[in-house]
Amino acid sequence: MLPQLKTSDFDYPLPEELIAQRPAKERDLSRLMVLDRRTGRINNRTFTDIASYLNPSDVLVLNDTMVIPARLYGIKVAPKRNSSGQGGGARIEVFLHRKVKGRVWEVLARPAKRLKVGTIVRFGKILSARNLGVAPDGKNLLMFKYKGDFENILKKKGVIPLPPYIRDSRHGKDAGKLAKRYQTVYASAKGATAAPTAGLHFTKSLLDNLKGNGVQIEYITLHTGLGTFQPVKTEYIDDHKMHSEEYKVDRNVIKRIMRAKIEGRRIVAVGTTVVRLLESLAKGARTKGETSLFIRPGHEFKIVDAMITNFHLPRSTLIVLVSAFAGQDLIKKAYTQAIRKRYRFFSFGDAMLIV
Repeated sequence: MLPQLKTSDFDYPLPEELIAQRPAKERDLSRLMVLDRRTGRINNRTFTDIASYLNPSDVLVLNDTMVIPARLYGIKVAPKRNSSGQGGGARIEVFLHRKVKGRVWEVLARPAKRLKVGTIVRFGKILSARNLGVAPDGKNLLMFKYKGDFENILKKKGVIPLPPYIRDSRHGKDAGKLAKRYQTVYASAKGATAAPTAGLHFTKSLLDNLKGNGVQIEYITLHTGLGTFQPVKTEYIDDHKMHSEEYKVDRNVIKRIMRAKIEGRRIVAVGTTVVRLLESLAKGARTKGETSLFIRPGHEFKIVDAMITNFHLPRSTLIVLVSAFAGQDLIKKAYTQAIRKRYRFFSFGDAMLIV
């Protein structure tokens, strides 16, 4: 039996100034740290050098999820019985977390204490929502009311939600530009509320070059959610309840990846979301559904041979996953070096390749 690991084992001191507030000038000009699991060697490169680390026989797997405009700003409607109008007019921020069924969504609301059961929130003339109550995990359940297509309405009323650690992400003058850079260039399947950030480093020309070199590129879909930013709060990581995320994979894509694996070709996952989904498939997951797989040290990787990722939050499920893949000692060594060499951390930060 594996020893229980404490959440504090995955903590590290990070200077606040190393949290990237803006992306690199060009997507593929971010820095790239390369870790070799066999030798423990660490090299410092630029992301454009990724081609020199990928073989013509490799299969590069990317997550094509697209971030939706999941943040809404509304006004609380005063109850009819309150003739004075008190209680109405309060501003409410709503973050769409997960679609439950039909027009009902699980959301995060601020300030949540203003949302009583039955409270109506209006987001302009074309969209409103009624609070149905609170879900078991503490999030609000809103039933939306609108005419037409909800997706098109979100385009008009919603905002792409940037990570909470990016300052001025809601109202800053560069919010629109940042939102555009918070999508991968190959994003096509709408449904995420957070970007699969390892893919943000790729440009179309870089992907074309990789294809030209013989690298096989495959796309799968896992809709990244808010849980990606939530720290592990339990004392031991085994006690943490992993968030669930919706996925979909084409059956032919699975066949091609599995065939490549049988042939001994290397499967390179772009991001922790791809790692989780591929390893879920190895455990018998169907072509679509939800996965709550929590990969931690001791996990036996069945499909993934190499991965591209970013530098992750302390005490997060993501740093636990990369520690499971590369080994805790090597990840600690890499993060210590990254801080010393002033790498940029988190969503808009630099990249890491683990081979």
